Parts: sequence; structure tokens; C-alpha cells
Amino acid sequence: MATYIVLASFTDQGIRNVKESPDRLAAFGAMAEKMGVKMKAAHYTVGAYDMVNVIEGSDEAVTSVLLKLGSMGNIRTQTLRAFSAEEMKAIIGKMP
Repeated sequence: MATYIVLASFTDQGIRNVKESPDRLAAFGAMAEKMGVKMKAAHYTVGAYDMVNVIEGSDEAVTSVLLKLGSMGNIRTQTLRAFSAEEMKAIIGKMP
């Protein structure tokens, strides 16, 4: 499974309904599981982003989940594909 780091920022709608955010996070985790994506970690943050999440799944499943999440209108995301040290070692090992 691929690992992704998701940086999330509340939209105007999301911040207006911020009190519902923990419930939305739990609902997202359940929805993601049904779609083949596992939420490994979720943290609310202060600064440029309102949340940081770590999720795992296939490229297709993660893309589908994040498109569904974005369509709900509460957050906007920036997604980073993450590699463990062992994965990076294997990638570097393929360099000529």
C-alpha cells in the first residue's frame, strides 16, 4: 500500500461548521475504510494547515477518497506521496 500525507485547510464552509469537524473526521475514517483506504494518523494543527493526515491505500483508492472528501466542501487538500526509508533505499538502488 502507498502512504500519503494529506495537508488540509478548512474552507469557509468548514470553518463555519468547525464544531462538527471531529465528527466529520470520524465519518471520513469510516468512509475511507469502506473504500479501501486506511487512516493511519490524524492531527489538528496550527499554522498554514488546519490538519495533517496520514493515509494508506492504492493510488486509485486514495484519489477516489480524496475527490469525495473535497466534493463535500469542508476542506481543501494538498497531498504528498510518502516513502519509508526502506522504500527510498529500493528506489535509489534502481538508479543507474
